Amino acid sequence: MAAEGPNIIVIVSDTFRRDHVGAYGNPWIRTPNLDALARSAVVFERHVISSFPTMPARADILTGTFSYTFMGWEPLPRHLPTLPGLLSGAGYLTMGIVDTPFFVRNGYGYDRGFDDFIWVRGQGDDTRPQERSDCRSTWRYESDRMVARTMTEAERWLERHHRERFFLYVDTWDPHEPWDAPDYYTRLYRPDYDGRKIYPAYGRWEEVGLSEEDVRVAHATYCGEVTMVDLWVGRLLAKLDVLGLRENTAVFFLSDHGFYFGEHGYFGKAEWVHDPDAVVSEDSVLPDWLPESWLLTVGWSPLYSELTRVPLIARIPGVSPGRRAAMTTHPDLAPTLLELAGVETPEQMQGESFLDVLRGEREEHRRFVISSWPLYFAEGELTTAVDSRPRRISSYMPLTVTTPERSLILGGPEDEPELYDLDRDPGEKHNVWPGVSGEGVRLAGEAVSFLKRLGTPERHLEPRRAALERLRGSIPTSRDLAGEAS
Repeated sequence: MAAEGPNIIVIVSDTFRRDHVGAYGNPWIRTPNLDALARSAVVFERHVISSFPTMPARADILTGTFSYTFMGWEPLPRHLPTLPGLLSGAGYLTMGIVDTPFFVRNGYGYDRGFDDFIWVRGQGDDTRPQERSDCRSTWRYESDRMVARTMTEAERWLERHHRERFFLYVDTWDPHEPWDAPDYYTRLYRPDYDGRKIYPAYGRWEEVGLSEEDVRVAHATYCGEVTMVDLWVGRLLAKLDVLGLRENTAVFFLSDHGFYFGEHGYFGKAEWVHDPDAVVSEDSVLPDWLPESWLLTVGWSPLYSELTRVPLIARIPGVSPGRRAAMTTHPDLAPTLLELAGVETPEQMQGESFLDVLRGEREEHRRFVISSWPLYFAEGELTTAVDSRPRRISSYMPLTVTTPERSLILGGPEDEPELYDLDRDPGEKHNVWPGVSGEGVRLAGEAVSFLKRLGTPERHLEPRRAALERLRGSIPTSRDLAGEAS
């Protein structure tokens, strides 16, 4: 049976921090178009990422699964149904327009299920600097920038197909680095901007020799790119009104993760250390060319709120504007959109629809959300999980468990956890684990149970279970406390 839902547009903007949007309380960064969208939409105040970073997050969005439990930065498993494929089968015309460079490169197959797909080339990645520089050599005007080209392609597609029922997925890598919006955007935030382009350190900025001034300059270029993204997203949203689509089109705006600009000592979204002599485990498969290349080590890289909290703004026909405090996460998006479209959710999808929350029929959704690197990230393992460059993992990558009141950073068996009181300390600056470890252990136990229910392979689950058992053993029992008192 054909579905009878509205048109659907999903706009994903990479590395877009939630606290850089006016609708989320930022008083000085200019996002007038997203703010206008928010005034006519439902704003989710506790949307938290699950899989990290870029492509694992897309896997969550497109398949409705918690991909960190079974895959990393790799081709999309063919056995998983995709959101565009299911909507296409229900009669939607499905279109993907992206400039994020990893969807189809190297057979990744993230275009699967779309009736048509456009890759706007030119972003490049750090392994293909020539592709990036070649594109930028042609730039003359703002309209040559990547977000402008991607949103323009989406506009043109809508002009051709606005009379059909459609699902349009638009994905721009901006405001991902390099931050190279026209200088006049940066001067909105730094009037004396001298044109310097600073690439993130991907580590602790002080240890690599950067100054606070360097980080401030980089942040100004990022803010400028945020405002440029807002302008071009606004153009796409304005075209919906011109085409008469506002009353029958649902619009979702979100991001995959945020970025650190000095918070917790980091400048980037992870700690990468150059280590050409790094040792990998015996089971790791090394590329033939690795001895002639360089190897980066991924150091301890916790996911604090600057990375995990992302915007989610949803304008739905017939739903009154408002704000929602319920906790939601990326794998929940596909089931929500399928329910909105009147399409049955397949059993392979692990997310849960929050359409009733969106409509204001229910206030709660999730007790907590786990945000995580791929769980196979273990000490000595090798990954090409970021821009296809090999990296050795120095330790079990910590996962983050977020509730409305707390955030817990949980690593491997030998790592000391961190626990934060989000009501009193939303910036996660004061670790309260030593004083309330019992509460933290209970939350860790809930998290491990959740991973088990998802069917996480035992080899990935065991280190987290071992960490939990060690932590349980470190909590004094009532008998121990009585002995101390006597």
